[in-house]
Amino acid sequence: YQRRVRGRNSKHTTIRNTGTLDHFMSDSGVLNLQKKDPFNDIDDTGTIIGNNAQYVHIRVVQRNAKKRITTCEGLPEKLNFDKVLKALRKQLCCNGCLLQDKDLGTVIQLQGDHRQEVFNFLSETEIVKSEMIKIHGIM
Repeated sequence: YQRRVRGRNSKHTTIRNTGTLDHFMSDSGVLNLQKKDPFNDIDDTGTIIGNNAQYVHIRVVQRNAKKRITTCEGLPEKLNFDKVLKALRKQLCCNGCLLQDKDLGTVIQLQGDHRQEVFNFLSETEIVKSEMIKIHGIM
């Protein structure tokens, strides 16, 4: 592998040998040539949790300059959403509502940025295991 180098104050270019291309072309260093799916997650035991796993996603959406909305989606359908919403509203001192979505199911929507508090509530009340909850956004 050769590289053309031009000196700082020189008008001439020189050719230098910098090694071979084997270092740059090895298959082991390229991530997208491996057979591992980057969208699968691995749990503590090393088994792959695929797309079939039911994650609970907690997100925050900024409405305007200062107002934010926290959404919680992917909760189990056997859950009594009215009781969960009432407990969250009472504990967090905020308003909220339930949204029905054909793709996501029932979504809990709360006023304000309460991502960490919703995570703590869901894991402490054992509604969902803490490793099955994903918090999105910068904390």
